[in-house]
Amino acid sequence: MPKVSPFRALRYDEAAAGQLADLVAPPYDVIGDEEREALAARSPHNIVHLTLPPSPEAAGDALTAWQEAGVLTLDEPALWWVAQDFTGPDGVERLREGIAGAIEATPYSEGNVLPHEKTHAHAKEGRLNVLRATKAQLEPIFLIYDADVPVERPAGDPEVDVTLGTVRTRLWRLPAEDLNIDVPFLIADGHHRYETAVAYREVEPTATHTFAVLVSTRSPGLEIFPTHRIVEFVDQVPEGFMTSSYDPTSLSMYRHHQFWRLDLEGDLDTKAIEPFIPSQADLTYTPSAQQAVDAVDEEVAEVAFLVRAPTVAQVFEFANRGETMPPKSTFFYPKLTSGLLLYPL
Repeated sequence: MPKVSPFRALRYDEAAAGQLADLVAPPYDVIGDEEREALAARSPHNIVHLTLPPSPEAAGDALTAWQEAGVLTLDEPALWWVAQDFTGPDGVERLREGIAGAIEATPYSEGNVLPHEKTHAHAKEGRLNVLRATKAQLEPIFLIYDADVPVERPAGDPEVDVTLGTVRTRLWRLPAEDLNIDVPFLIADGHHRYETAVAYREVEPTATHTFAVLVSTRSPGLEIFPTHRIVEFVDQVPEGFMTSSYDPTSLSMYRHHQFWRLDLEGDLDTKAIEPFIPSQADLTYTPSAQQAVDAVDEEVAEVAFLVRAPTVAQVFEFANRGETMPPKSTFFYPKLTSGLLLYPL
């Protein structure tokens, strides 16, 4: 079974780089063009210059230059306690905590790390090119595991404390000792990055590890939120739906200014509606039920499917069976903040 190991992180030196709040960003795959430009304008050293560079070569050159200038410095080996304070899409304030450390990049077939979503070759190719150029893992993978947390949060003030948007992230240094966790890790977010790390190891055998933030399923702040479907048109209206007011405890459909409800027992909403979404349909996703309804009322789309989030147990069931869920079936909020720790290979 996998273990979590200390690693020497590359970290910003604020004396040379500027305030950390101007240097961090969300993960690369949730940043649009306008947000990327806004983040880049905050600082010439914002992490997006590496994670979303003009070219892979530009990222490699920037990383080298930043290290030479002392903008990024190599820290002592450590594990890190990560705490995120946030308000969820449901308006509830939560605290989610985990451990940042190095994990071995092994194929899914070995059973140490399990996926739950399909990946796209083009996206992995882009990440692999950046990885080759920088020789560093720039953003952590988000993993969950079904076991008790093996250590406790250190006492005292955090070593890092930064807010990005509405999410506050704090880091405490943990002892540089391996942690054994006797259950597989499940990828909550970062499938493309993890598979890229495995692929890179095949061509660079010394790159045996990547790094991740691991969150226990027993953590009270671990929640999965729904991602609703907005469909431009449907070939057929699903049978079995009953007229209803909106009920977030059931799978709901909104069409022609009317809500419909379908009660499913133990099934996955996003899988149940797949047969009713034509492959050629214009399909978009949103975490906001109101935005999905508005799209139908404004005649941008014909149907909105308002889904329930899967439980953590359902996600593990799919992964343990070797199955993948439909795209955007899980929404683990918040995303991990990028730029706090980098993992040089």
